[in-house]
Amino acid sequence: MLEKHSENEVHVDKVEQGPTSSIAFGLERIGLIAVRAPIVSCIVLIVLIVGAVFGIHRIKIDDSLSQLFRSDSREFHQYEEVTKKFPAEEFDVLVVVEGKNLLARNNLEKLRDFVTDLQLVEGTRGLVSLFSARQAPAPGKLPAALFPAELPEGADYDKFIETVKNNEIIRGKLLSEDGTLALIVLSLDPEVVASSKLTKTVGDIRALMKEDLSDTGLNVQLSGVPVMQLEIRNAVERDGLTYNILGILAGCIIAIIFFRKISFMVAAAFPPMIAILLALGALGWANFNLNMFLNVMTPLIMVISFSDSMQLTFAARDRLIAGQDKFTAFKNAVLVVGPACVLTHGTAGISFIALQFSNSDLIRKFGEAGLAATIIALVAVLSLVPVFGVLLVRNEKTFAVKFQSADAGVQALRNFCYWIAVRMVGRPGLFSLIAVFFVGGLGVIYANLEPRYRLADQVPDKRQAVAASNRLDAKLTGANPVNVLIQFPKGESLYSPETLQTIADVHATVEKAAGVGNVWSVETLRRWLAEKAGSADVATLKEYVSVIPEHLVRRFIDAEQDAVVVAGRVPDKDSSQLLPIVDKLDAELDAVRKKHPGYEVAVTGLAAIAARNSASMIEKLNRGLTVEFALVAIFIGLAFRSWVVMFACILPGIFPVVMSGTVLWAMGEGLQFASVVALTVSFGLGLSATIHFLNRLRLESKPGVGSALAVERATVLVGPALILTTVVLACGLVVTVFSDLPSLRLFGWLSAFSMVMALVADLFILRPTAMWLINLHAKLQGTDKPAI
Repeated sequence: MLEKHSENEVHVDKVEQGPTSSIAFGLERIGLIAVRAPIVSCIVLIVLIVGAVFGIHRIKIDDSLSQLFRSDSREFHQYEEVTKKFPAEEFDVLVVVEGKNLLARNNLEKLRDFVTDLQLVEGTRGLVSLFSARQAPAPGKLPAALFPAELPEGADYDKFIETVKNNEIIRGKLLSEDGTLALIVLSLDPEVVASSKLTKTVGDIRALMKEDLSDTGLNVQLSGVPVMQLEIRNAVERDGLTYNILGILAGCIIAIIFFRKISFMVAAAFPPMIAILLALGALGWANFNLNMFLNVMTPLIMVISFSDSMQLTFAARDRLIAGQDKFTAFKNAVLVVGPACVLTHGTAGISFIALQFSNSDLIRKFGEAGLAATIIALVAVLSLVPVFGVLLVRNEKTFAVKFQSADAGVQALRNFCYWIAVRMVGRPGLFSLIAVFFVGGLGVIYANLEPRYRLADQVPDKRQAVAASNRLDAKLTGANPVNVLIQFPKGESLYSPETLQTIADVHATVEKAAGVGNVWSVETLRRWLAEKAGSADVATLKEYVSVIPEHLVRRFIDAEQDAVVVAGRVPDKDSSQLLPIVDKLDAELDAVRKKHPGYEVAVTGLAAIAARNSASMIEKLNRGLTVEFALVAIFIGLAFRSWVVMFACILPGIFPVVMSGTVLWAMGEGLQFASVVALTVSFGLGLSATIHFLNRLRLESKPGVGSALAVERATVLVGPALILTTVVLACGLVVTVFSDLPSLRLFGWLSAFSMVMALVADLFILRPTAMWLINLHAKLQGTDKPAI
């Protein structure tokens, strides 16, 4: 067996006397341009790297929680309009204070001191807490604070606490029913939230938490959109560094272990690293923002480019061992393996193009960035592998003699590949039939996966924000806002009887809606005045609104006083559980719309947008993946000019996707944005092994060479590189498990698993299927003319 492998390696130049037409239409020859002037090419490369470094510094981070749903849809434009008119929620830091002794006198005094100190934090616009509550206003006087300057003691204090717990303004809204959790809403300046100042502001808040409340035994956590954005921002920056370091180390270590020469390690591993640098620099100059999906661009570029750089390096290495000089070896490697490299990048490009079917601007931008990175990676790999090889490889003859007799690592992989090939070609029809039924069964399971989306999956779950939100879900009905926007018709003012009645009817409807709590609006104030002051007249309401701080008024009344919001909150549940709540609320508001014609009443808010759009967006992405199966198969078939190839790549292409979906199903998971994008991209990248094998099989298939022998030779020649690249690809993607972002962890491990399954499909499905189709072609044509 070993002698047979050596013979295949030594006579690689003879094997290349196969088909002369290029499956890449000659595009692989761009890799020969740089070899003609390697020194000049390196100078140009240095200039490009310098430009890329400046480009990387231009990249900004998009930490918006609504980025997934950013689109041209009417619902999103309405949501944006609400956030502009009523910007409070986008800039609110939620301070969650919890403890059984929360309302103990000493703790309450320290909590009030903490609230007072919070108002002095730089960047703070205002604050709402249980200490903001007021007593019933006396005629002609401003209402006094509910909490006196000096808290009562003894039995009077107990009585006072009961009054606090039963206060309609704060009960169930700023203080839990059992009095163990308090919510402090701290409104920040929009400029602070949008800038790097947010880090200092949140840091100052945390310092006050420690300074004022550390000895109270109370648990204090932060949540809210600014805190979540900051945690996303920090996670994205931290993850980017992690992915770069670990991905590069994985590639270098594996390359040096198997090549055992620094020159080959550089030729195989450095072009992907440079491709990462150039691609990120280009994205920076193109004004792309870094976000939770673009953050995986580094390992994706590594995946896209390292596979082909390894194939090229392996091919050149085999030719050097066969006795060719380094110029001829790397030139032939480009001409023989280069077409497959172009085609693999082409299928990856189609995968990114498929993401353009999404309604999400974020996912479409990810697709655009991925397509650009794919093109850059292709040019970088085809050009730099031969350049580095020509410049760094020394003493080719000595190298050839040494590795002809001592190449244990690669030879072991060749033996393993040969062992598999012999068994797969033994009964191709049977194995192909088994593959059809097996993949079909997995496909049925995959089809039953349901769309899933939770806001918490987009936020670091190892930080405070998610934990604090969970406590709000448990004690105050939820942390996620669902708003009902009421826009007045022309001629109606805020204080007209019809407008106030409309607000009251909407408020009552939202209060009664199952799953929605913590409802606030102008009606909350009007009811309180009617009960405590015994006055529900417009003059009293208008007077009270006029003395409330501006930042509080803007939570419910826009500056032009032609629209108001009735704000409620819902728990952070899966969108499939939130959608019935939102739809039912919207349906119940139809009675208000009919009763008050002319008033526009719409349910909005991030939770509502997510509940309505996430399922349809995920399903559309999934349909796009189905379309991608057909497009990629046709693309590969046309490139090879063979229907055999077109049908041969279908089963091994689909297998990693449906197998990954089956794993999600077994884990009780559904299809999330991250998982669909991972499967879409992995499908294109996973076909790399398929294309390289089919390209080699094309060269091995000649008149007089049996299909079984051709499959065995192709497997032995490309198999070791395919196995090594899969290991590197999986390592490059699985580093995302170190991320604090659940969506990125899911993307990473699922993509890595898909890569491994793609190798399994290539070894155990592609070979018997390809051989069976080749034999079928021979029977139909009645000739031994190669089918590929």
